[in-house]
Amino acid sequence: MPAVVIANTGDVPEFEGKITFNVIVCVLIAACGGLMFGYDIGVSGGVTAMDDFLKKFFYEVWERKQHAHENNYCKYDNQKLQLFTSSLYVAALIASFIASKTCSKYGRKPTMQLASIFFIIGVALTTFAVNIEMLIFGRLHLGLGVGFANQAVPLFLSELAPAKIRGALNISFQLFITIGILIANVVNYAVGKIHPYGFRISLGIAGVPALMLCLGSLAIHETPTSLIERKKVEEGRAVLKKIRGVDNVDREYDSIVHACEVASQITQPYHKLMKRESRPPLVIAIVMQVFQQFTGINAIMFYAPVLFQTVGFGSDAALLSSVITGLVNVLSTFVSVVLVDRVGRRALLLEACVQMFITQCIIGGILMKDLKITGNLPSGDALVVVIMVCVFVAGFAWSWGPLGWLIPSETFPLETRTAGFSFAVSSNMLCTFVIAQAFLSMLCHLRSGIFFFFAAWIVVMGLFALFLLPETKGVPVDEMVDRVWKQHWFWKRFFNDEQAVEKRETEMIRPHLI
Repeated sequence: MPAVVIANTGDVPEFEGKITFNVIVCVLIAACGGLMFGYDIGVSGGVTAMDDFLKKFFYEVWERKQHAHENNYCKYDNQKLQLFTSSLYVAALIASFIASKTCSKYGRKPTMQLASIFFIIGVALTTFAVNIEMLIFGRLHLGLGVGFANQAVPLFLSELAPAKIRGALNISFQLFITIGILIANVVNYAVGKIHPYGFRISLGIAGVPALMLCLGSLAIHETPTSLIERKKVEEGRAVLKKIRGVDNVDREYDSIVHACEVASQITQPYHKLMKRESRPPLVIAIVMQVFQQFTGINAIMFYAPVLFQTVGFGSDAALLSSVITGLVNVLSTFVSVVLVDRVGRRALLLEACVQMFITQCIIGGILMKDLKITGNLPSGDALVVVIMVCVFVAGFAWSWGPLGWLIPSETFPLETRTAGFSFAVSSNMLCTFVIAQAFLSMLCHLRSGIFFFFAAWIVVMGLFALFLLPETKGVPVDEMVDRVWKQHWFWKRFFNDEQAVEKRETEMIRPHLI
């Protein structure tokens, strides 16, 4: 059963309960899972900008970087260097399918513990790596941890959170990821001058949130849904009373029991997902993940220090600039938390497309005009690039970042919700791998054109959101089919045609029966 984050989209049945200490602990556990993932995203780009790291594991890149007439666009072009970042996502992609089975069979809590153990092993291997093979092997273990955590933690959080704050906690998980990125950037900047093992400190600190997740998961209960799903009914009721802080939990308990009974009757959710009427939410889920990555955000967040060095900043200044973008990322995510249920999903997505398109074009234009193969940008232009990157990150952080996960989680009907969301998770990991593996090579060959490449994708995203993405604000998740898909000018044909086909088949069969 893959992770599914159920958003609070209005008209949610109110069950008795309080925001208890147990729920607060759950948020902190989710924070550890998010910090774990976010820190790794931030630390990857930071260490690849450190000379000691390059000299140890990627000597050719370091030597090219020291050359008097180095190519600004190609000095970091190295498949092994890109594999250092991208290998994690291959492992995470595979782990996500295994973790979905682990969540169902053994529970969310053991899956989180397993995630933290994998991650700690990966941290140890990368921190004390003596060669590139050991380094990549460690990254693969980190990927296993990320894959397990990204499946279990959001599911754990959504099942324990009170319904009235479930939507906000959904986006809060993305917020914790951005905080992890910021912390990694700060750490990279702080240890950048510690030679020759500063990069090992950066890599080693990744074990802190993993250890917190491991120990923290020992102090919390399994979710009532998981317990009831695995036939531990009385234990599930007892945990539900404890996390809600009230004795009367009959309505919520009955709701969970009913949901588990319905889910147990669906023996082939993936088969149903392939039917015509399931295509609209499936297309939206996959396309949202593809578009999220092809904004260029991960290229910027992975390689921000490298990018800033490319336009002329020194190593320390580049790391400091990435700290600034990380801070913008965190603060801007709060905008989405506040506005998503007020102005709607489409408004945030469309505004961000305009904002991100303009910034990508400005960055590309400046680099095309002033950044030659050798030499640096004028200081004024370099400052503008940093500002534009921050504006770009802000637009993403309040739109395609959190909403890329929120929208797929709320548009599937119950019978295909978990199966459909697994496609969203795997699509995200696959696209992240492609971007992480290809960006530095694309930067080398396309040069400033890489930013126009992403700008073109943003135009496609905007048109898709304008014409094909329905608004889901205020619509209960179990009424999406009738109130969203069947009312949409394009997607309704997938339901109307299906009904027409069934009607024609019935009319063709009836005379033979007579």
